[in-house]
Amino acid sequence: MKRLVTTSALLALLCGCASNHLIDPRGYDETGTASYYGARHHGKRTASGEAFDQNGLTAAHRELPFGTRVQVTNLGNDQSVVVRINDRGPHTRGRLIDLSRAAAQQLGMLRSGTAKVRVQALSD
Repeated sequence: MKRLVTTSALLALLCGCASNHLIDPRGYDETGTASYYGARHHGKRTASGEAFDQNGLTAAHRELPFGTRVQVTNLGNDQSVVVRINDRGPHTRGRLIDLSRAAAQQLGMLRSGTAKVRVQALSD
């Protein structure tokens, strides 16, 4: 019984450590690879609890708080879009942000599927 309690306590501690680490969005300015997700996820629940809308201007980010608005600029064609973070991801290594289909369309990256982008947090 003592071993079960100790194991449970250790497991609870480790689960707490595995939670998402949120960062302060003020001054956030990073460059990396963006991808997008669309029809396959449309209508499914996001990590924030709202339904994913592929036609909305939203995005998934690993660390920025939900509700953070960011400007995403495609460095290949200089097109920009403002999106709201409402999900966690991307779940593919080497990606900075996952965009909704509508946001990807505004950035001109539907055909390629990915793009090198700059992500800048906006102050409210």
